Amino acid sequence: MATIYDQADKNTRLTWIYIFGFLIFVIGIGYVFAGAMNNYAILVIAVIFSVGMSFASYWWSDKMVLAMSGAKEVTRENAREIYNIVENLCITAGLPVPKIYVISDPSPNAFATGRNAEHAVICLTTGIIEKLDRPELEGVIAHELSHVGNRDILLSTVIVVLVGFVALLAGFFRRWSFFGGGRRSNDNEGGQLGLILMIAAILLSILAPIAAMLIQLAISRKREYLADADGALLTRYPEGLARALEKISADPTPMRHANEATAHLFIANPFKGKKISSLFQTHPPIAERVKRLRGMDV
Repeated sequence: MATIYDQADKNTRLTWIYIFGFLIFVIGIGYVFAGAMNNYAILVIAVIFSVGMSFASYWWSDKMVLAMSGAKEVTRENAREIYNIVENLCITAGLPVPKIYVISDPSPNAFATGRNAEHAVICLTTGIIEKLDRPELEGVIAHELSHVGNRDILLSTVIVVLVGFVALLAGFFRRWSFFGGGRRSNDNEGGQLGLILMIAAILLSILAPIAAMLIQLAISRKREYLADADGALLTRYPEGLARALEKISADPTPMRHANEATAHLFIANPFKGKKISSLFQTHPPIAERVKRLRGMDV
């Protein structure tokens, strides 16, 4: 039987394999596009633009997400039990106590955001507070604190930068080709290599953004598995999180405040009743997550 440490190590290794492969993939795409356009300065400009835009969104991401979700901050005085759970788990994890927000929504769900541990936020719906018992709520909060401790917000921002860079470069190349850039490049360069690069670049401009998105979703799913394992390690009670995930999955209430931009942050997909291909899911299947949790040896 796999231990919690085995599960965490496996998920960490797979995540970094995905990220390394993603970096190679992005560099290769940039090389093909820049070579087809015969202008490597475009690659540099695209990188600077993507990083600049993503840095701004990363710095203010918590404020934007909380505003979009309609979340309100709570304190020890008006949410004592929740505050005590978060505080106790933070002491165990060696993390500073984050701000705690609540969304007035009957659907059970939760997420963490913030650019680092010192500026982290844990957000719970009123539904999850009302419908879970204490061990289950501890499991959920431990999962979200694990996202904070693993710096998943930073990692997801890096991945968004890479995905955005691929989409930006692919779109720029398609417009450049549409307005005759490809013909001018072939006239100037000639040769079989130039033709091969042009054909490859045209195909990549269509397929690369889709492939980049699929890699992003695969990394996101691995981080959820890792947060499950680390959260179970934090509470030493995987059954609490397993039961919580089952209750969240079985609850039919759709989230009123859910949207595509923030769906990946929640502990479970907030869109109830929508069937999505496993390739395009931001979260692993609940049944698989529960199976892994109950197969862990603490």
